[in-house]
Amino acid sequence: MPVREPSPAAERAGRRSVPALCLCTVVLVLLLPALVLYGQDVRTGAAFAVQCVVVAHTGGALARVLTDPLVRVVGFGFWLFCYVWLGLAPLAMLATDSYPWGFAVDAGTAFTSAVLVETGLLAHSAGSALAGRRTPRTSPVLEPLLARRITPVRTLLLCGLSLALAAVLVPAQGGPAAFFQSRQAVNEAAAQGDPGGAADQALAAWSLSVPAFWALLALLYVPRTPGGDRTLRGVRWILLPVLVAVNAVVNNPVSQPRFWAGTVLLTLLFAAPALRRPRAFRAGAATVTAVVLLVFPYSDYFRHERREPVEVVSLAEQFTSNGDYDAFQQIATGVDHVRERGHQMRDALGPPLFFVPRAVWPGKPGDAGVTLARHAGYSFENLSAPLWIESYMWAGLPGVVAVFALFGAAGRRIDGVRHRLREHGGTLAALAVTAFGFYQIILLRGSLLFVMGPLTLLLLAPVLITGRPGRTASGRPYPESPSEPHPESPSEPPADPATAPGPVPAGAASRTRTTFSTTSTGEART
Repeated sequence: MPVREPSPAAERAGRRSVPALCLCTVVLVLLLPALVLYGQDVRTGAAFAVQCVVVAHTGGALARVLTDPLVRVVGFGFWLFCYVWLGLAPLAMLATDSYPWGFAVDAGTAFTSAVLVETGLLAHSAGSALAGRRTPRTSPVLEPLLARRITPVRTLLLCGLSLALAAVLVPAQGGPAAFFQSRQAVNEAAAQGDPGGAADQALAAWSLSVPAFWALLALLYVPRTPGGDRTLRGVRWILLPVLVAVNAVVNNPVSQPRFWAGTVLLTLLFAAPALRRPRAFRAGAATVTAVVLLVFPYSDYFRHERREPVEVVSLAEQFTSNGDYDAFQQIATGVDHVRERGHQMRDALGPPLFFVPRAVWPGKPGDAGVTLARHAGYSFENLSAPLWIESYMWAGLPGVVAVFALFGAAGRRIDGVRHRLREHGGTLAALAVTAFGFYQIILLRGSLLFVMGPLTLLLLAPVLITGRPGRTASGRPYPESPSEPHPESPSEPPADPATAPGPVPAGAASRTRTTFSTTSTGEART
């Protein structure tokens, strides 16, 4: 008797909790914006009106993700960033006419910036909706790719490589103590050297951080071997504490950007079998949203050498004075830059060709964040350049629409494949998609030229340690078997009744053919 999962229509029908959706919408669209504006001398205008639409759009979309019967980790990362950094934060800025940096944003530029943001959001929503309605029963590219499983031998090789890199590069950078200096000290040390040395230092840092992260993640969730894994279990017991210690050094939140440290921590958590289930994912995502709003603003305690006592201030003050929320102001700076110098289509070649040295390509486009900082006349250049303004600088509003429509469609398809493979651990769907979902916040914040190197490492490493899965009787690729928890790991909780497949009769496992659900889904700079 084959295992059959609900059809897309059956799974969606009646599954979303309407009261929960209404409650989330009221909190995100009404209560939190009111809390941000409470006690402020609100200045209204055309830009403020458009920004209210942006808040309603992002808050409503985030509420839908938080109550969706499907696990949408890519959608969650996107809408969380948009709601906080492009929804609530600009609302406070426009209401008070106060911004983190010194660049003056006039009313016309603010209006254009708000329209630009909403245009990208509408294009993303349209692309996501279209991909959700037209998702095929099988994805000839994504499903075989995301069904690849971690292999023990390649995992152990990556563990050996990451330990070797740590043994060589950690002493070369001053030993473990150097990794617990403040980010201010790290940045000042990099600024004192030549630009080539700073680039080499950044490359060495990512060459340490990304392999160590993936070695730990793969070792935690490597599937069991068919003939037993006593030897593998013994090696895991030896390597796990060593890799935990290495990650505590090279991926700690003291010297590493909070966005990257958060990506590491959240991926380790949400890759767990329990949080791959819809009900647990919704609870975890709601918790992350609350932490980002309430705790993240104070997580820069280790940024400076002189650490002042933590002072709790209002959300409005955080949004208008903390440079971490400069996304909207950077978009406004970019709008002003385009008004003066026009669009530069050739700059779109920079991010995909980031690996080409400037010695080979003298006219290689520069970092968009640096370009915006220089346009604004800042003395510091380590600033963000959100994807909205980069695509606008390339080709105007048509460029924004094209980029975000494709981004929304791709994200929805990826979420769909991940949901279909949610019961199979040790796959790229369970691990790499989760990592991308949270790293996406860094990608959206930009700049692209800055994040492409780490993003390439983040996505290439898991592909290299995975192998092709088996195939079903119909020839369709799928993981060999659901990943079972290791003996030393806690057992997985019962499946969510809203999405769990039907029961399999005892003794039928050998004659059961697995079929997939066809459900469709849907700092660095500090």
